[in-house]
Amino acid sequence: MQPAGAIELVLARPWGTVLRVPVAGGVAWFKACAPIQEFEPRLTAALASRWPDRLPEVLAHNEEHGWLLLGDAGEPLGIGGDPAPWLDLLPRYAELQRDEAARADEHLAGGVPDRRLARFPALYEAMLAHALPLSSGELARLRAFTSRFVELCLELAARGIPETIQHDDLHGANIYRRDGRLRILDWGDSCVSHPFRTLYVTFEHLFLPRGDPWLARLRDAYLEPWGQPAELRETFALAERLGPFGHVFKSLPLLDTIPKPEQPQYLPDLAPTLADCAAAAG
Repeated sequence: MQPAGAIELVLARPWGTVLRVPVAGGVAWFKACAPIQEFEPRLTAALASRWPDRLPEVLAHNEEHGWLLLGDAGEPLGIGGDPAPWLDLLPRYAELQRDEAARADEHLAGGVPDRRLARFPALYEAMLAHALPLSSGELARLRAFTSRFVELCLELAARGIPETIQHDDLHGANIYRRDGRLRILDWGDSCVSHPFRTLYVTFEHLFLPRGDPWLARLRDAYLEPWGQPAELRETFALAERLGPFGHVFKSLPLLDTIPKPEQPQYLPDLAPTLADCAAAAG
């Protein structure tokens, strides 16, 4: 495949660079992943081979260099907006997660970060040892919450939901629509973890007020492939309480790859996510 026009730089971040490549009949998208996300091409190609109706077309990939070339997936769904399309997407994503649980070890061997619940206590300690944009009171609250945090992890693990691939950045900027079909892109933030943590990010980016009926509808649509939603809501609520912590566990390694003066512009949601952690520990 040869470019049919000028290649355009679309996005440059410490963790990856995206180029728009005109080709005969349309465009392709090239992504070069930094070492911290160099697992993404392998993961995307593997998932696309098994779930071609849920991921973009992978035209080529190079695991050694962290390169990924994708076919055009259309237009992004966008942040916020109408929640109705998520009623279709979330159960399809949950089906992927459910079936990929059998390949969790394969994903880990391929470099996908390990954020299974058994590692959460150590990740929590590492979080507390990090320089964090928190007040002294919030930090004290999180330190006092340590033993309870471990108990919650053990309780969630005991609920029996298998750990699997978790996109961990599932919002409308990473969902694309083409020919009426929604596809999930940008798997570079993924990990192997408890699947129900997914919707923390999704709900944060839909900007629906707490108690909005759409939140319950979307939750149950997501839970349906896992079993009876009514029987899983308590488990979901427990995972949701741990959601902001898992998001911080993802963000801090990214933060450490960025020069300190530039950190706020790349991870602007870290402070509010930490505030959610402090609230969950309250």
